Amino acid sequence: MHDFKLRPPMPHHRLVHRPRLLRRLDTATGTLVVLSAPAGYGKTALLADWSRDLLARGDCAWLSLDAHDNRPDRLWGGILRALRQARPDLRLPEGTDGWTVDLWVEEMLPALLAALPGDRPLTLILDGAENVTDDEAAGSLGDFLVRLPAGLRVVLSTRYRPGAPVPALRVQGAVAEFDQMDLRFSREEAAALLADGLGASLPPDRVEELHAVTEGWAAGLCLTGRTLAGQGGEALPLLAPAGRVVADYLTTEVLDPLTAEQRRFLARSSVLDVLDVGACEAVTGNDHAGLLLRELARKVQFLVPVGAGRETYRLHGALRSVLTTFLSAEQPAGPAELHRTAARWYAGQGRTESAILQSALGGDIASATTTVLDRWEEPVATGRAADVARWLRILPSRTVSSDPRLCVVAAMAALSCGDLEEAQRRLDIVQGPARGADAFGPATTVIDAATVARAVAGCLRGDIQAADRLPDVGDPRDARELPTMWRALARVACGTALLWQGAYEEADHRLSEAVRDAYAAEHTLVLVRALGARAVCAALDGRQADARQLSEEAVRIAEAEGLSRHFVAALGHVCRGRLLIRSDALDEAEHSLMCAEEALAATTAAGGEPHARTLCQLSRAMLEDARRDADAARAAVRAAVDTAARCESPGVLGDLLIRAETRCSRTRPASGHVDAPAVRELSPTERRVLRALCGPLTLKEIASELYVSHNTVKTQVRAIFQKLDAHSRSSAIVQARERGLL
Repeated sequence: MHDFKLRPPMPHHRLVHRPRLLRRLDTATGTLVVLSAPAGYGKTALLADWSRDLLARGDCAWLSLDAHDNRPDRLWGGILRALRQARPDLRLPEGTDGWTVDLWVEEMLPALLAALPGDRPLTLILDGAENVTDDEAAGSLGDFLVRLPAGLRVVLSTRYRPGAPVPALRVQGAVAEFDQMDLRFSREEAAALLADGLGASLPPDRVEELHAVTEGWAAGLCLTGRTLAGQGGEALPLLAPAGRVVADYLTTEVLDPLTAEQRRFLARSSVLDVLDVGACEAVTGNDHAGLLLRELARKVQFLVPVGAGRETYRLHGALRSVLTTFLSAEQPAGPAELHRTAARWYAGQGRTESAILQSALGGDIASATTTVLDRWEEPVATGRAADVARWLRILPSRTVSSDPRLCVVAAMAALSCGDLEEAQRRLDIVQGPARGADAFGPATTVIDAATVARAVAGCLRGDIQAADRLPDVGDPRDARELPTMWRALARVACGTALLWQGAYEEADHRLSEAVRDAYAAEHTLVLVRALGARAVCAALDGRQADARQLSEEAVRIAEAEGLSRHFVAALGHVCRGRLLIRSDALDEAEHSLMCAEEALAATTAAGGEPHARTLCQLSRAMLEDARRDADAARAAVRAAVDTAARCESPGVLGDLLIRAETRCSRTRPASGHVDAPAVRELSPTERRVLRALCGPLTLKEIASELYVSHNTVKTQVRAIFQKLDAHSRSSAIVQARERGLL
């Protein structure tokens, strides 16, 4: 036994101290402390630093283990020498020659336990415990660990996940454990290591990049940091962990000790983002993938557990890069075929995103595109459009832009997320019969699907005439020839437009059909939207019982499907809130309106849903009025007026705004009475325009009725607003009525 194995290695002159871990070691209460992490995580350096401070608090015995200690006689010979060096006064067994199991159990172990720990606390550090694999050596060490006397603490440092007796001691609360997640360097420690330990002066963003690439792996930080320091901190293509020095380290320290079968298994599995039994079996052709994964996860802790699955892992980025390089060098065509094999397996398992990713990595963009087109409807229909957006980002951007079918998919995903600008950008690409004549699904074309999508987008923007531009397939407002999903979308767009136009009976009919189609197509977004719109339709039409039933159903389904904060649930929440206000249940109404406001926030950036947002703000004004808070009610009405101004035609909301503004004008503000300003006389033409503003016509339609240009009407409207001190169409009508001009 060489003396150097009985001492901790000398510290590097630029050692980075890690106080957070030193404190944890100091406060560890277990009689056994286990540091378990892959090569290069700083286990030895940390324990050496800790052991030097430990001398002030008790005696410390150190033994560095290697392959020569993988026999019970050599193992215990080394342990006894380490203990004697730390505590010469202990009466320990004299030797280990002729070691046998019987001798160990009957004489050596009892004598050892009787001698320890003496009259002072004692710590035994065994560094490199992964080298003890011999059954008798490992068994004898286990016998010792489960019988540790009071005052003796053993610290094991190992590259493997520990086996017996650690699991049993865990149950007793006798083990304190540090794994690679604990031992990895934090960003601050990485910055200190690079700057103070290696002399690599790097800007914070480069430190952040290097920390992310290495995942806090100490050896990776050191090797890459030295390379950076040698190049003066210049940008390096490497921040790739597969740089030569890192690859050499991982090859010698991690891969070389493995069997050829294990290395081949890891190399072929490196094409996978997540290693689970089924996927590994598919790409390796190995029927014992589960056993191999478990053994490799124990020995190669660069396999990081994923989630709660016992046999689901991911490869540390550094090792994966090295394995990918090896695989490409040995089998130039191999990685692509393995990716395609994995894609087929994932597709068969219904793991769509992984299937698309593997197809793309294998260069099979056609299969990736087909998978997107086959599977996009269900996640969009159930409010998981963000999944589809991720799928599309996997594909080359040129592929998406050049395929009108994918553009429609991208538009529908954007619409479902409330991103109207992105939806419009995608729909603008699908122009003309040449691009839209392709089949899209079993019974429609790209141009028909795109036109339905435009109608939906128009409704979300507040264009209630958009539903009139539905595809020319049969009756454009019935769309009987469209497939069920597209028919449901067309009908909910049409019904919602009719609702805001005040055609309640026809709106309810269309929305009822949309509900039926949504159930048939299992389109939850359309279902919740249609039920909420029907509820509002019933409430505005005076059918309060129907409104209550429909709004409760819309809210119930939205909550059950996790869509309570999706914008399609807003109308159900608003209607429920209005009904609760009328029932004087103001706290419940507040909750409903808050839910509606949170749901509508999804489309705020693009200015979407101005009609629903206006109705929500008017309902907020109702609530504040019921609370006798005139200022808050007035502020809500002003917000509603501003929102309604974004509608090309506010439709039925115009009357609701007039009533709300009239109600507010009769309420004395908290700040005191403010006299109305003097009214400047309106010209005859302005009076004609003012009378026309009382109706449902848009400014373009008023211009047509009066046989003047659109710009002329806009100029006259501005003059009317200025003379009446109004800021919106509805407020101008209120002011005019109060002054007897109408």
